[in-house]
Amino acid sequence: MQACHSDPIHLPFNELRDLLASIFERHGTSAQVAATLADNCAAAQRDGSDSHGVFRIPGYLSSLGSGWVNGRAEPKVEDVAPSFVRVDAGGGFAQPALAAARELMLAKVRESGIALLAIRNSHHFAALWPDVEPFAREGLVALSFVNSMTSVVPHGGHSALFGTNPIAFAAPRGQGDPLVFDLATSAIANGDVQIAAREGKQLPEGFGVDAQGQPTRDPKAILDGGALLPFGGYKGSALSMMVELLAAALTGGNFSFEFDWSGHPGAQTPWTGQLLILIDPDRGASRSFAERCETLIARMAEAGQDRQPGDRRYRQRARAEVEGIALPAGELAKLRALAGL
Repeated sequence: MQACHSDPIHLPFNELRDLLASIFERHGTSAQVAATLADNCAAAQRDGSDSHGVFRIPGYLSSLGSGWVNGRAEPKVEDVAPSFVRVDAGGGFAQPALAAARELMLAKVRESGIALLAIRNSHHFAALWPDVEPFAREGLVALSFVNSMTSVVPHGGHSALFGTNPIAFAAPRGQGDPLVFDLATSAIANGDVQIAAREGKQLPEGFGVDAQGQPTRDPKAILDGGALLPFGGYKGSALSMMVELLAAALTGGNFSFEFDWSGHPGAQTPWTGQLLILIDPDRGASRSFAERCETLIARMAEAGQDRQPGDRRYRQRARAEVEGIALPAGELAKLRALAGL
């Protein structure tokens, strides 16, 4: 029986990735940048991170079309100290900058036990967990910090100043997939607000304010001149401040309030910075870190926490590997049209 237009279509990961790469390249990126962005975006869709999957494609293309981001930038990698690498992304995306520095970072962490990567002049518009998970699979602990465009009111403040400013962490386990979390320091990720607005849903209390600074559950009011709130009040606000300092001040990137995209109508990707820290955990103890991780997980399970960070993504990934990545037929048609198919 022929599928209805509303029925989802299931694609293998490679097919979706290649389709997205065709879209990026057709809209002005180099083949190498297209491949890197497509892999990142397809991975997010595969793993159920809907707010950072194909939902982001129009934003990427709008930024490219506006001239705000350089889709053909070639990152410049600088080896500046035994454990320190800098990359100038050249006004391009952060993911290709990280890819360009990957091998040098691995060499440094194997030699010194720790390595820092400071990316500047970069646009980051994606989930952050794909940046750190691969390093945990190499037996390393990885942390990353990215700031974004102004959209969050600091605790006790009256206007937006910080970005959603996510923090990602990944650690290897002795058994099973790495522990990985990726969380915004805002009460909700901006992409999730956009999805709620598109679907006509209300948000929980305490997530945002409207243009007059009044509490609201309406995602459209938050997006239309309003702002998000930090999670956990002053605690989330302090973490967001920390991300600004690590991702912008330390790297040479822009603070969330320091760039002006008013001359580029359609720009959506924030021009900020990213810090990545890699640690060889077995340099710090006589016992295997990965096995110690299992000890902690076992006790957490005994305490009643059955699901560990990253488990939901791994389950969704396993399902997608068998069934394919589900996309609404209309969404897939739009993607194929963007690719010129």
